[in-house]
Amino acid sequence: MSAAEHTKEDTVVDLPMTDKICIKDLSVRNIIGVDAWERSKRQPIIINLVVYTSVSQAGDTDHLPYSIHYGILCKTVEAHSEKSEFRSVEALADSIARVVISKCHAPKITVRIDKPRALLHAASAGVEITRSRSDYTEGELNGTIPCPVRFNQHDIIFVKDLKLSCIIGVNPWEREEEQLVVLNLQIYPGLDGTPDRKADYVSSTHNYRTIVRTITKYIEASSYKTVEAFVTSVARIAIEKCHVSKITVKMEKPSAIVFAGSAGVEITRDRAFFASAAAANKTHTRGVSSISTIPGFGNTPLGSAPPKRGPVPAHLSHEVYLALGSNLGDSAANLTNALNMLEQGDRVRVVDTSFLYETPPMYVTDQPAFLNAACKIRTDLEPLELLKKIKDIEAEMGRDFNTIRNGPRPIDIDILLYDSIEHKDDVLTIPHIAMQEREFVLRPLCDIAKDVEHPKLYRHISQLLSQLLLKQEEASPGSDSNIHKSFPLRRKIVHWDAKTLIMGILNTTPDSFSDGGDYSTAEAAALRAQQLIDDGADIIDIGGMSTRPHSEEISEEEEIRRVVPVIQLLRARGFEAPISVDTFRAVVADRAIEAGADLINDVSAGKRDPAMYGVMAKWNVPVCLMHMRGDSKTMMSQTDYGVKNDVVGEIGRDLSRSIQRAIAAGVHRWNIIPDPGVGFAKDNEQSLQVLRRLPELTQSETSPLAGYPCLVGPSRKAFIGHLTQQPDATKRAWGTAAACTASVAGGAGIVRVHDVKEIRDVIKVADAIWRV
Repeated sequence: MSAAEHTKEDTVVDLPMTDKICIKDLSVRNIIGVDAWERSKRQPIIINLVVYTSVSQAGDTDHLPYSIHYGILCKTVEAHSEKSEFRSVEALADSIARVVISKCHAPKITVRIDKPRALLHAASAGVEITRSRSDYTEGELNGTIPCPVRFNQHDIIFVKDLKLSCIIGVNPWEREEEQLVVLNLQIYPGLDGTPDRKADYVSSTHNYRTIVRTITKYIEASSYKTVEAFVTSVARIAIEKCHVSKITVKMEKPSAIVFAGSAGVEITRDRAFFASAAAANKTHTRGVSSISTIPGFGNTPLGSAPPKRGPVPAHLSHEVYLALGSNLGDSAANLTNALNMLEQGDRVRVVDTSFLYETPPMYVTDQPAFLNAACKIRTDLEPLELLKKIKDIEAEMGRDFNTIRNGPRPIDIDILLYDSIEHKDDVLTIPHIAMQEREFVLRPLCDIAKDVEHPKLYRHISQLLSQLLLKQEEASPGSDSNIHKSFPLRRKIVHWDAKTLIMGILNTTPDSFSDGGDYSTAEAAALRAQQLIDDGADIIDIGGMSTRPHSEEISEEEEIRRVVPVIQLLRARGFEAPISVDTFRAVVADRAIEAGADLINDVSAGKRDPAMYGVMAKWNVPVCLMHMRGDSKTMMSQTDYGVKNDVVGEIGRDLSRSIQRAIAAGVHRWNIIPDPGVGFAKDNEQSLQVLRRLPELTQSETSPLAGYPCLVGPSRKAFIGHLTQQPDATKRAWGTAAACTASVAGGAGIVRVHDVKEIRDVIKVADAIWRV
């Protein structure tokens, strides 16, 4: 330390720190995280510094040692910034603050870091922090102990001049063409109450790249009439989807006024604002600013939560993603057993599961195909404790660890991601070292974590999958990966992409709208079931109570009497085809599965009987969740879907809520089959709208039902009779054929029909046209 520095520290420290020494736009080059193309390369960094001090003595004496020499300050910061690599702008800013406070004896400093090449569509992104000597211990200042990154209430993370294109405006011409809008965001990380983080790590809550991707995805798929609704939606997405605690959103519309540069709005919102708004509008969930009106947001609306198997205990604080695979024995049962064993005790809760994928073996190819899945768990186990639990499960399930590496095994469980930590020792590496090269890992992981960012590769899981598929296509153009989305059905693995399945309708009721009374005895029903299979049905759907409009409901006991004996008789005769039970009652479903049924088809999607989700989870069978409103007597009076008559949007949102409730109850995602409910609480035109817009539900990336196999049941429905002027429901086969063709074209995985023999050939041709 120089004599000048001693003098300055001794004489300045007790004076009021009302003056500022400023360094503006200091440009340095450093490797800090990744650039706009997500490459770890040297980038330009712009640093602005404000040192709070007193220049009174220097001003009175014109003697520099009484102040902080900005030349020395600049060189100190420049040298420090360029000699080290950082993964985050927060870590660099905090490091600069410590260096300036310790080496230049600054009592207080504001550091602003801009990364001009941080994002493709923004001028820059970065962080601004303010620190004083009291924020650090002596050990943290002199580098003898690690210094975690802390945020205080004055800190901000910012995105500058983010340019997006969207439909916005009230004038007719503004509704036709996208306009450029410019966003400036300020996020306040010091208000979220998160604990100190390790020295150089960015949580997803504070990651501007993750936040911008999420906002961009939903905003560019939306349309707004007012800038007020636009900025409110941006704030809501950031808070509810990205979990930031507080955000300022400034939006400018350059094309708004001819003789002005732009016009816009700036708002600041926090979690409390939206929570209070939700409480005030709990009964009005269709407001403009409701997140359920933003495409892609199909989760439970603000203010309500799905019923769960009891809440996830607070002590299960770690979020972990696991990969599961099996290719020996009953692979589907092995995966389910492994999940059940994970939950034994009170230290792990499975909170989500992926779809199932049958995949060819990798590395060692001379072995059976694998069944792969992923799951998300909450746990209080540390990584090595969790690894031990997993190894114990694998051993108990019969895995032999002395066989060939990557060879056949009844169960294989890998830890992919654990919070966002990095861990490496002789037995465990997190993130999983090879996950980015394995399609059989990334596909199921994408189902439940597509927007989760890899802690080391700086890419979302969906991006890693896209890049891997691109590499595979470049290496082998036109080749097929032979990975099939699948589900287990009566001890078989069914590929959803192989063919459209036909579900044959078998009503054991006296009052169904087209075949009531035809199969009301067990013998007649059993003969009809075999005939449907001979005609080409893949699944038999047995129902004991009519759900046609205005039908009378029967007792639970009567419904069981009509359904269960038929199932028992069929199984006693060696009938091996899959059987579905068409019921919304949990007890009926439970008795039917016990008797030999393989699938639950609930027209109420679990709404009519709260115990239904528990039965679905108990039996671990595929379940159809259908959209409807009310019951058989009231549903046709509930066809009002708002001013826009957006029946498809409401179906997506409503079924998404039912799916989330089912998953929370323990139903595996791979067992869930949504059904838009053609003809149920929908008039003729609305039923046609469902068929016309079916791809929006099944194939659109923003649909909450995207990825799920879809069941459609148009058979003999009233809208067909209306169009064909055919009052006799049994004579509507040709109209049904057209509706089934539209269903296949729209992405349906199953069609539910009465006239199986006639529809079988229709589906074969439709599959040949649209399933390529």
